[in-house]
Amino acid sequence: MAAQNGSDLLLKVDIDGNLVFETFAGLRTTRLSFNAAPVDVTAIGSPGGWRELLGNAGIRTASVSGAGVFRDEATDARARALFFDGAVVRWQVILPDFGIVEGPFQITALEYAGAHDGEATYEVSLASAGELTFSPIGVEP
Repeated sequence: MAAQNGSDLLLKVDIDGNLVFETFAGLRTTRLSFNAAPVDVTAIGSPGGWRELLGNAGIRTASVSGAGVFRDEATDARARALFFDGAVVRWQVILPDFGIVEGPFQITALEYAGAHDGEATYEVSLASAGELTFSPIGVEP
């Protein structure tokens, strides 16, 4: 796989609750992280005293974060409303030539900043709130 352009990694929000996704406006950086909390089943008789983990157990989570330039667009208004409502809606993270991660997320942080000689910026953080799906794209056999 060839190197990918960072601007091709997109964050999209269900803009109206009808699974109509729009690219989150003004983002300059986006990050997707997957995490798993292991279940330790180590016992006194564990072979060699090594830790043992229970497979297919524990809690899996995903987090998304992004930062960008504040723009007064529909997705900005949607983010503010979702944050203040504490709503959980469907989002998509498009990973170029890799796939689409889709599922319910909640906005856990929304920050605005600005310098006297620069543009207004924002940062957004999302936490997964249910099962996520992955759909591969651009995969060659």
